[in-house]
Amino acid sequence: MAELATIARPYAEALFQASRADLSAASQWLDALGAVGADAQLLQFAANPKVSDAQVYGLVSQVAGVSLPVAGQNFLRTVVENDRLSALPEIASQFRALMNAQTGTSDAVVFSAFPISADDLNTVSAALEKRFGRKLTVAVREDTSLIGGIRVVVGDEVLDTSVKARLEQMKVALTA
Repeated sequence: MAELATIARPYAEALFQASRADLSAASQWLDALGAVGADAQLLQFAANPKVSDAQVYGLVSQVAGVSLPVAGQNFLRTVVENDRLSALPEIASQFRALMNAQTGTSDAVVFSAFPISADDLNTVSAALEKRFGRKLTVAVREDTSLIGGIRVVVGDEVLDTSVKARLEQMKVALTA
């Protein structure tokens, strides 16, 4: 994993420097490319020696489903030509970390047993920003194993108010 991070760092830093004018737009298309780059079948297709770089580029840009600006097209061509598709998710992650460091925000993932409405998400987001003391970019993922409540991950900090966590605490208390 350290090797992949080392490979991804110069790409993320170069893209960050080149995209300073509109970091959020670059982040959106880079996240889409990162999701595509995590697909095992696509990586297997790209590794086939009979497949040209142009074919890989076309497939990735089509599957990503986003309109790439000229800088994004050049970036993707460079990644494909240098056989670095597998590094795309890490590049996206490091780019987001650079962007967050500049804007003073953090990414937060809220795991919930049930879907969260937009109004409830705004309320939760405001409470989490107050709790963690910084601006958060909140993403929601559904996890039915939580039974109820939410589990929030911000960097290496975890706030778990789920029913599953409470049941686990009760189990430990009863068996101690």
